[in-house]
Amino acid sequence: MRESEPLPVVAIIGGGFSGAAVALHLTRNLERAARVIVFEPRTRLGAGLAYDTAEPAHRINVPAFKMSLYPDEPESFADYVVRADTAATDPGAYTAEGMAYPRRSVFGDYVAAELAPSLASGAIEHRRTRVLEVGRSADQWTVLAEDGEALAADILVLAVSHPAPSLPKTLRPLASSPKLVADSTRADALDGIAPADRVLIVGNGLTAADVVAALTERGHHGPVISISRRGLRSRGHPAVAQDPFGDFVSDPITRASELLRRIRRTLRDARQQGLSWHPVIDAVRAQGQQIWQALPVVERRRVARLARTHWDVHRFRIAPQVENVLDEAVENGRLEILAAAIASAAIEGDAISVELRQRGLETRRRMTVDAIVVTTGPAHGEILKSQPFLTELEKEGVLTLCATGLGIACDLHARAVGTDGRVEENLFIAGPLARGTFGELMGLPQVTEHAVLVAREIETLLAGGEASRLYPVVR
Repeated sequence: MRESEPLPVVAIIGGGFSGAAVALHLTRNLERAARVIVFEPRTRLGAGLAYDTAEPAHRINVPAFKMSLYPDEPESFADYVVRADTAATDPGAYTAEGMAYPRRSVFGDYVAAELAPSLASGAIEHRRTRVLEVGRSADQWTVLAEDGEALAADILVLAVSHPAPSLPKTLRPLASSPKLVADSTRADALDGIAPADRVLIVGNGLTAADVVAALTERGHHGPVISISRRGLRSRGHPAVAQDPFGDFVSDPITRASELLRRIRRTLRDARQQGLSWHPVIDAVRAQGQQIWQALPVVERRRVARLARTHWDVHRFRIAPQVENVLDEAVENGRLEILAAAIASAAIEGDAISVELRQRGLETRRRMTVDAIVVTTGPAHGEILKSQPFLTELEKEGVLTLCATGLGIACDLHARAVGTDGRVEENLFIAGPLARGTFGELMGLPQVTEHAVLVAREIETLLAGGEASRLYPVVR
């Protein structure tokens, strides 16, 4: 490319951790051979829903030394925690064993600090606006944002957030009530809950644990009931670190039932060696993408439908500080965890009358609560309906849901796959929305590795790879 020719443009829609990580790794390797523009309405890049929180009870769920923007520098964030002297402002960040579980906002600060030089130099451009429309013209994408300015992009990366939780049908009559918290990830979601309020939490995963911890931090002392279909609460970390245990890839597994049998057998072997279940699940997680890709699509669907709940409560663990809050709340009777579903709910005066259908019991349980908080997790199947430009791209056949229902369809190069099976060579899916294809893509280490993969694919494309019609990279 001649000096007078414009640089190719890479547009990234979504500036949470995934989008920011892709941008950062691109600018580390491209040496200003492309304009990298991130569309993100939040003030800063890299925080997203997970790390853009001011709740002091919200902590990272794994030790700091397991989180990093750089796969080849695993201690990067742990070093930042020390440099930032986190212990001075948050003495509770460290466990008795010396493991650091700082507040999630600290990780957001770390990502912002790593991005700052690239933003200051202009290597990464942050457009603080929301995308309204995306169109295709020849080999380019046109991105129209709320600020009214259209951008022509040679490569487009979708790193959008998961959609908000779907409201259970039985709670839809309460949708307009201030007593119903339909999306607990909002910054002000819990502000309307008084200290003595009786609270029903729908869901028992990480978000439910966050809600209990945040309410406790705020001085809430009223009774809390947390329900899910199986009544399984999030688990914590082992008292002593253990190396991953088990091999699930040397002999490829092609059936969901065989995967379950192999895990159960490995769990028995681990117990015989004095190990807990944690290192077995860690091994499954570490080998997760290879395991997933060996399974036919029909078996992936079976895993997603039947085993996801059990997987989530063991895979996504809570920080020891949060686990202690939950344990204490259960022990003193403030928190009750049930395997149940809401049969009916209605506003009665200043409260809500709820009827629960408990698992294994014929008699329904009636109760009165002051607030209901929904923490059932993202509505994965609604992603293409969550923003108008995604819906339009779906209508045009450019995007489609992956066959597992866990995100957006893409190939193993992270390129979007349309309804007719056509691969969009210059449209990439970054982050957890690609997990239907890649498998384990929810933990931060895997998201980081995926961001590196997407960045490398873009570099190859710009260098004249499969889409040689695009500008070559200037070296």
